[in-house]
Amino acid sequence: MRDHVLTVDFDRLGLQAGERVLDMGCGAGRHAFEMYKRGADVIALDQDADELSTVSEWFAAMREEGGLPEGAEADVKQGDALDLPFADGEFDRVVASEVLEHIPDDERAISELVRVLRPGGTIAVTVPRWLPEKVCWALSDDYHEVEGGHVRIYRGDELVAKLEDAGLRFLGRDHVHGLHSPYWWLKCAVGVTNDKNPLVRAFHQVLVWEIVKQPLATRVAGAVLDPLVGKSMVLYLVKPEL
Repeated sequence: MRDHVLTVDFDRLGLQAGERVLDMGCGAGRHAFEMYKRGADVIALDQDADELSTVSEWFAAMREEGGLPEGAEADVKQGDALDLPFADGEFDRVVASEVLEHIPDDERAISELVRVLRPGGTIAVTVPRWLPEKVCWALSDDYHEVEGGHVRIYRGDELVAKLEDAGLRFLGRDHVHGLHSPYWWLKCAVGVTNDKNPLVRAFHQVLVWEIVKQPLATRVAGAVLDPLVGKSMVLYLVKPEL
């Protein structure tokens, strides 16, 4: 199983084996894979059929590899964030990682996330952090002016307010991926598609080293940089009991 960098802290989310969980806008599936490994009943939802096909293949590979907790289940579902194909209160936990910044009608997407979460359930919402994202936008129009790209930059309190207005109660926030911000600033400076740039290639190797080996040097660097320039902001919230 390949390694993935995680944005959500599943211990903080409160994930337990056997719970039904939704990874909304799963992309390549990094969070869905981790929840599956922890014994959850996972639904990975996305609009992109090609992404879902790959995620489904990795789910099958994980099953074949074995070692999953008894009762763990995982499946994919193609769907629209503005009209989730699930019943009210169907999920114990919900993850929406790096999704809302792509959706013009984010308030409707948020209302759908709240609808499918059961009372007492928790949700983790992650978006690019305001300052690192602002720098990327200033350095390169190509970074965000693409089909399906980022349509807004969130301030933390603004997004918390939208989530609370939709019926959630805020539990706390975190900032992660401090090493990723300078990497993206570099990419924006030399051209976001210029992966052959020697500095970009060298920095990318450092990030891969961080993910695969988790050496002390990058863990210390991350601990210093995350609070200052962490690329992602992670919000944890609960849907109050009725």
